[in-house]
Amino acid sequence: MKLNRYSFFSLLLVLCFACIATQSNAQKGAIRGFVYEKKTGEPVLYASVYLKGTTTGTTTDVNGYFSLSGIAGGNYTLVATSIGYDTVTEAIALAKEQIITKKLYLQEAGVTMGTVEVSGESQRHKTNVDVGVTVITPEMMKQIPSIGGQADIAQYLQVIPGVVSTGDQGGQLYIEGGQPIQNKVILDGMTIFNPFHSSGLFSVFDGDVISDATVYAGGFNAEYGDRVSSIMDIRTRDGNKKKVTGKIDVSPFGAHALVEGPLIKNANDDPEKASSTFILSVKNSYLGQTSKTIYPYVDSGHGIPFDFADYYGKVSLNTANGSRISIFGFDYNDNVNYPHIDSVGWKEYGVGTNFVLVPGGSSSLLEGNIDFSNYSLSEKTQGGQLNQSGINTFDLGLKFTSFLGNITIYDGFDIEGTGTSYNFYNSAGRQINDSLTSDELSGYIKLKIISNNKKLIIEPGFRVQYYATYSQLSPEPRLDAKYNISDKVRLKFATGLYSQDLISIVDERDVVDLFYGISTSPHTADIPSQFTQQNGATADVTNPMQRAYHITGGVEYDPTSRIHVDIEGYYKNFLQTTTLNYDKVYDDNADNYLIPDTLKKNFLVQSGKAYGADISIRYDRKNLSIYGVYSLGYVYYWDGSYQFPPPFDRRHNVNLVVSYKFGKDLSWMADVRFNYGSGFPFTPTQGYYPNVPFNNIGTNYTGSNASLGTLYGGFDSYRLPDYARMDASIDKSFQLSQDIGLHVNASVINALDRANIFYYNRITSQRVNQLPILPSISVAMTF
Repeated sequence: MKLNRYSFFSLLLVLCFACIATQSNAQKGAIRGFVYEKKTGEPVLYASVYLKGTTTGTTTDVNGYFSLSGIAGGNYTLVATSIGYDTVTEAIALAKEQIITKKLYLQEAGVTMGTVEVSGESQRHKTNVDVGVTVITPEMMKQIPSIGGQADIAQYLQVIPGVVSTGDQGGQLYIEGGQPIQNKVILDGMTIFNPFHSSGLFSVFDGDVISDATVYAGGFNAEYGDRVSSIMDIRTRDGNKKKVTGKIDVSPFGAHALVEGPLIKNANDDPEKASSTFILSVKNSYLGQTSKTIYPYVDSGHGIPFDFADYYGKVSLNTANGSRISIFGFDYNDNVNYPHIDSVGWKEYGVGTNFVLVPGGSSSLLEGNIDFSNYSLSEKTQGGQLNQSGINTFDLGLKFTSFLGNITIYDGFDIEGTGTSYNFYNSAGRQINDSLTSDELSGYIKLKIISNNKKLIIEPGFRVQYYATYSQLSPEPRLDAKYNISDKVRLKFATGLYSQDLISIVDERDVVDLFYGISTSPHTADIPSQFTQQNGATADVTNPMQRAYHITGGVEYDPTSRIHVDIEGYYKNFLQTTTLNYDKVYDDNADNYLIPDTLKKNFLVQSGKAYGADISIRYDRKNLSIYGVYSLGYVYYWDGSYQFPPPFDRRHNVNLVVSYKFGKDLSWMADVRFNYGSGFPFTPTQGYYPNVPFNNIGTNYTGSNASLGTLYGGFDSYRLPDYARMDASIDKSFQLSQDIGLHVNASVINALDRANIFYYNRITSQRVNQLPILPSISVAMTF
């Protein structure tokens, strides 16, 4: 009852603030609009927009949109500026209660530009809470050594605070104690269920298509839901509005092609004209074939067993007032074949539309999305068993943003339908399968309140998540806050309640965890009815939903205009999670009523805690960028009888990235990345036994052919050796003509050729390592 009362008062407080904000700005005007690149027509993200000589200012959002509201009538000078662009100013005459819409175009500055007066990044830190938030731009992705010459977000994600990677092979990321299924990945409003290829080197996303990506490692506010750990929100570009351009590149790892341009051109930036664009991207890996010749020393000449193909397309229509609608689709495929373990293949495809509407006569913004996607996964094990998983979803969401001076109101709703099916054999050889559906309805409201002196920012939020299939209502209050002590020092804090429906179908005792199935929460009959908490108390399990709360906070410090230091601590309490029962050996029926649930239920209930601290330091000075991150993390789970670390519990994680541009016109670029991580937990092999298949009570065990069974030691009671890898690349750009460029890239993975363990073969006890040193040269042509 405490939770319900707290949730009610939280919602009431948010609604009161919203009403006050609406009334206090009723008699004032607004200046709104978009900031675009002059060269391509793409929106400029996080540009500073302000009225000269006043304290009124903001930064553009992910659409390039800005809104300065609550402004008295008068004459003003509107200023827009961003690093890498020349500053633009425009005189504005604003009448009382008038709303003016402007489109501003920023011209790229030369390579010898001086210092920009106002940094959009610095302004964003002061006006956004950003607890546990990392914003990734295309320029940042290029600062990571490119694998095969392609900048990929998968490589950059591995260096941000709180993120733990499984390494070169496996393709899974764990964020501040959250499992992959607890980390939601969104592409243009659509949920992506497997964003990384099995190699761990590449994502499904084309780095040249990405506009920006925002990672919320924890403490995210009410606009996001249905996950208990983190959010990764990725947005793509619309395409060049001025002319047809493209890129083709090849390397030993694969090939890539991109083409984009206008369908309806607005060459002179006429504010009264609409425009339309397209963008098409294709990525293909042939590493499984080329590695046998180019890298014959890998796996005794068997090569690197990874192949994938990714296709993405998008069409956008931009109206005269800045409103936009886009239709996009994708098809992602992946295959991996380990001769002595198993083979895995998966496919994900989807189609969707998203839009941004700028209503006339209002300072508000309306955004929405409608999409459908399908993901299927299959694995054939060494023993001949076939594991399968599939999920399809339909989603419709609307988001409203109202700009009311120092207060901004965000509210919206989401409707989602999901269907899942799976067929899986656990480590005891028992088959577990089911087909399930789930319907969800959610709504939220969030306020962003900035004090008049710009020092205090408070963001109270409230989300209601209704799981219709299970008749479960989850009220989820959220709160973010930041206090600007000075221009250089800021304190921040975030907390909230979270829930989700989806669970993973995976046996974490497998030596190689390549099959990662997905299901909606099981029926309550498939999980135990009671759970023994760590304090010894017994609690009734009334529903299968996963639930958690987060508390996180930290301090930001800018010792100079070029150095940014971020120190954060976090605590996540996973109140209830659902996991596959690795030890199920009995049927769950009336005949086995005396058998413990831990030996007969398909799924078990667990609780867990994740806590730690991250420190990151970034230095940027024209052509030199240095980024360092240290993460200390602890993750523990409780299964009702004992505490254990999960397989992704990494105590120490260090990343260092250095990027340097040099030469005439800064046409050379050198990048280096070093990563160190302490060892992961693993479950040791204790012994072996003859596994006789007792198909019925009359089985003659003396004459049956037994297979080799494994006796496991304590779950995750040992740790693997630590991990370290250094990558490097150097890139040279040639401008062959005004429109044609040539880029030559030389890179090396694992430049120190360190032997990082992949797994131990349980039968032979042979150690199998991850990727050795892999040099490569790639060539790209832009037009």
